[in-house]
Amino acid sequence: MPERLFVCTPSKLGSYEDCPRRYRYSYVDRPTPPKGPPWAHNSLGASVHTALKNWYALPVDRREPEALPSLLKATWVREGYRDVDQERVTYRAALRWLETYVRGLDPHDEPLGVERVVATKTSVLAFNGRADRIDARQGPDGPEAVIVDYKTGRSGLDADDARGSRALALYAYAAGRVFRRPSYRVELHHLPTGTVAAHEHTPESLDRQVRRAEDMARDIMAAEKAVAGGADPDVEFPTSPGALCSWCDFRKSCPAGQEAVTKDPWEAVNHLTV
Repeated sequence: MPERLFVCTPSKLGSYEDCPRRYRYSYVDRPTPPKGPPWAHNSLGASVHTALKNWYALPVDRREPEALPSLLKATWVREGYRDVDQERVTYRAALRWLETYVRGLDPHDEPLGVERVVATKTSVLAFNGRADRIDARQGPDGPEAVIVDYKTGRSGLDADDARGSRALALYAYAAGRVFRRPSYRVELHHLPTGTVAAHEHTPESLDRQVRRAEDMARDIMAAEKAVAGGADPDVEFPTSPGALCSWCDFRKSCPAGQEAVTKDPWEAVNHLTV
């Protein structure tokens, strides 16, 4: 019998890479352990992403900054904020980022996809993921597909972040096959600062990222098989204690997480000002 493929998304692989125990809580344990309260920064990111998606869904003649207040208000996620005042400050900051960002866009440029699912298979993976945006651009050898990922969190993103992102590389690998055109350029668009961190992959660098994802998938499948056979799940899916523990949804269910510094759900947006 052929080996089954490992069905995965970038977030599924990223969860294991960050902490195997978090992966287990998310994808192996049933019932899933209870999560902590929603995070304000996740609400902010979801609101901004959906507003941009809906901006591209407008007719071309309506793709203007003036359309954004109603779009953002309609998609605003209210969970996780300390109070109404903090939520209002965050909303105004997000609107400012969006208005500045779309002023730099050509409304007549139609992307190949917005919130587009791309999928592909290898000998190990059945990969699918939803890219924020896939641009159609003219490269030196003809039409290309460029992966664009919106960021609303930490600043200081640079080309190394774009180069090292397995998610972006897998999106590019899949997009090249879905759209049947080269897809090597990946970009991180940081809306709070208006900066773009970019990297030009090669066929070789994409293949390396795919091989690393396959190796990780093999490790995950081996651990899942061992647990199904009676092995200790704490041994097969160990913790990776670190700074991320404070932000983990399963912190209260994990002994290592309980030792981490407690973060308020709104802490990551506390620095925002009008």
